[in-house]
Amino acid sequence: MKLKLKTIFFFVALLSGAITSNAQINTGDLYQGMSRTIPNGRVVLPYGLSVAYEKTVHLIFPSQIRYVDLGSSNIIAGKAEDADNVLRVKAAVRDFETETNLSVICNDGSFFSFNVKYAEEPERLNIEMQDFLYSGVNNLPTNKADIYFKELGNESPVLVKLIMKTIWQNDRREINHIGSKKFGLQFLLRGLYSNNGLLYFHTLIKNQNQMPYQVDFVTFKVVDKKVAKRTAIQEQVLQPLRSFNEVTRIGGYQTQRSVFVLEQFTLPDDKQLEVTLFEQNGGRHQTFVVENEDLIRAKDIDNLKLKF
Repeated sequence: MKLKLKTIFFFVALLSGAITSNAQINTGDLYQGMSRTIPNGRVVLPYGLSVAYEKTVHLIFPSQIRYVDLGSSNIIAGKAEDADNVLRVKAAVRDFETETNLSVICNDGSFFSFNVKYAEEPERLNIEMQDFLYSGVNNLPTNKADIYFKELGNESPVLVKLIMKTIWQNDRREINHIGSKKFGLQFLLRGLYSNNGLLYFHTLIKNQNQMPYQVDFVTFKVVDKKVAKRTAIQEQVLQPLRSFNEVTRIGGYQTQRSVFVLEQFTLPDDKQLEVTLFEQNGGRHQTFVVENEDLIRAKDIDNLKLKF
């Protein structure tokens, strides 16, 4: 009888240890108490996503897709042609049983996580993911993450987007002397702002004609102020890091505004910045010039009340 009791006590102790061990694993206390449970506030909550073998699910993101990671080879994904913010996802294997995951990082610094399972008939085939800066009571959704990119230095892409949106919404004319007007069109620099190593150019295009204006592209070039004849023109093209409401068409008698972000710079005395608006399949190009004294007078963005 004593032997049986000892055996029972042994198995009870063994079972108790196993339960305790499982409880530690379930709560995240791994490695014999040498790690801590990740708090809920630190976890980016994933979305549930169903995919099929015969159908394609399209995910529409608020900005250009920069990074995609697939949890397993059971699913495949790729950006849609000519649509950098649309991701196509489908099952590579029919009826896969093990749930997998999908992670996406966008150019505005947003991070999206998905738990993916197989469904012969997915309930949702076309899904629009919500922007960080949507209108509502809680402006920052649960998938918010502070992701930084090399080209923006110490600045968060989310903050850059918020600054651009605020400048565009405020629509203040801080500059009155820089612009171009010809062919019944106006191309103006409406404001110039600086923050944390970045310059924000607020531009306006006003079409005073009935004929629409098709925008091809806008260039920012550092050029010589005076160029002698038969001398090669030296110019440096500056690529905008980000843009907000970059328009492609201005209808008749319409006005459109955009905000461009460039890395902060200054100009020597013999150089100037040329900003040129090119018309697609046309010759109604517009150019205005920015001097170094304009750059150093850029308004500090700290005085701007940011808006979601």
